[in-house]
Amino acid sequence: MSNIGSYEKRRENFNWDIAKEVLGWKEGEILNIGAMCSDRICAQGKGDKKALIWQGFGGKQKTYTFNDLRVLSNGFAKFLQDLGVEPGEKVCLFMDKIPELYVSFLGVLKMGAVAQPLFSAFGDESLEVRLLSADTKVIFTTRKHVKKVRKIQDRLPALEKIVVVEGNPAKLRDEEIYFSMEDFRVEDFTTFESDAGTPSVLHYTSGTTGQPKGAQHGHGSVWGQALTTSWVLDLKEDDIYWCTADPGWVTGTSYGIIGPWSLGVTQCVLDSGFTSAAWYQFIQDNRVTVWYSAPTAIRSLMRDGEALVRQYDLSSLRHLASVGEPLNAEAVIWSEKVYGLAFLDTFWQTETGSMMITNFPGMKIKPGSMGKPFPGIVAGILDLKTNEPVTEPGTVGLIAFRPGWPSMFREYVKQPDIYRSKFVGAADDAMPAELRLDESLWYVSGDRASFDKDGYYWFVGRDDDVINTGGHLVGPFEIESALVEHEAIAEAAAIGKPDEVNMEVVKVFVTLNPGFEPSDDLELNIMNFIRKRLSPLAMPQEIEYSEKLPKTRSGKILRRYLKALEWGEEVGDLSTLEDD
Repeated sequence: MSNIGSYEKRRENFNWDIAKEVLGWKEGEILNIGAMCSDRICAQGKGDKKALIWQGFGGKQKTYTFNDLRVLSNGFAKFLQDLGVEPGEKVCLFMDKIPELYVSFLGVLKMGAVAQPLFSAFGDESLEVRLLSADTKVIFTTRKHVKKVRKIQDRLPALEKIVVVEGNPAKLRDEEIYFSMEDFRVEDFTTFESDAGTPSVLHYTSGTTGQPKGAQHGHGSVWGQALTTSWVLDLKEDDIYWCTADPGWVTGTSYGIIGPWSLGVTQCVLDSGFTSAAWYQFIQDNRVTVWYSAPTAIRSLMRDGEALVRQYDLSSLRHLASVGEPLNAEAVIWSEKVYGLAFLDTFWQTETGSMMITNFPGMKIKPGSMGKPFPGIVAGILDLKTNEPVTEPGTVGLIAFRPGWPSMFREYVKQPDIYRSKFVGAADDAMPAELRLDESLWYVSGDRASFDKDGYYWFVGRDDDVINTGGHLVGPFEIESALVEHEAIAEAAAIGKPDEVNMEVVKVFVTLNPGFEPSDDLELNIMNFIRKRLSPLAMPQEIEYSEKLPKTRSGKILRRYLKALEWGEEVGDLSTLEDD
């Protein structure tokens, strides 16, 4: 039996308070995500139930119960209090997918601070930009990644404490603190009493013309995350759930921590890189029942073929879902053929905090479609010029949503004007102060789509220059800013280049400074320069040298022109292009 029943029935008389019923949460109970994912589950008599099955390199495995989560997260919370961290201050979690990452996330929230998870593959420059933006006070990291922090700590005036959670404490610098999670179990801790709007998780998302933006969420996001986890991912009491996303990205927190643990469901984590064989072995060994992954991974599995699948017992699987980028129809059809189950696409964003357009269990699948709006979500397609909702099926416009769902972000940190710009529907002088709950407005996603006569949505593409590589958004501005710091590069433009597996990869166009000539060695040097400064995701897969980059008469590089040429599309209006 599915948790969701009929899609149409779920839409009738929908109210977000249904999430409280699903969670068994009563008015007057504490609303704090950290406690709701640990203490509350223990209070329900499930303390001895497995919460986390973790596997690292070499097959090393650790298992934690919900009671382990409770006392270990208490330890992190107490440790932060003792350091002098105050509620509302930012605590960065800069680790691989080790158990300490998941437990510290709960601990940070329990004591009222803001959890700022960052992708552990970020280079020092990407790390610096995000820590500086957030005024981060404490960073938890590991022996492997502390070197990046050391390189930038003198440029981070708000950063007071660097905490290393594993390795040899004797090898740390004097100002660094060693913390052993297993040695700091705390039985009792008074959880910070937050409300729905109290800041909880801070995730950074990329833009086209500026540095990454910090999307701040509140503790009330749990209502949207829990309900979508229950209804769309169909999680039940006895499931073994696997979300392959890293908590450095919003999927890894909304559905890799908050969703399953708020429901008291066992989840497993694999922290040993990707190979199809290793993934299948992991599913077989742990008897995974529900699997939430990304199209890039699914296409990689497709590439390795059906014969490999038959070498493993995947009969435990009962439900598959996908997130991060459009799931092509071929992947849906292939998965149904080889697994006996179709991957169901879901659409949402860092800013939305939870699923917005989904394919429900039991709902008719249209391969290649994003599905229909989740109950309680009012979605629309806005005209590209007027921002008015379109009514004709097949019309391409901007995907937009009426504000008011519980997981919606509450601000861009230090960027109120950019936050307001994400909403349309009122004149500037009539724009309400509280955007989050004003249902006369539209939140504009920045993605283009259309809907068909049956109400299914179909993704078309981004409305801006942000690059979607492997389901992760990479800002061209950040890449270009780093490129021009390379001694050989005078000017640079970054675009997304079509790729069969990753959807897009980064391609850059550069002009060289006098004295430098294109060469294989220079190309490799530039690629590694970006990989170390930013991240492997931002590393260009192709570099094209040019004597001149196309610009507007005002001097702005026309990425749109370069991308259209690369994708074989119409270049559009070039009236602003500077004369040769």
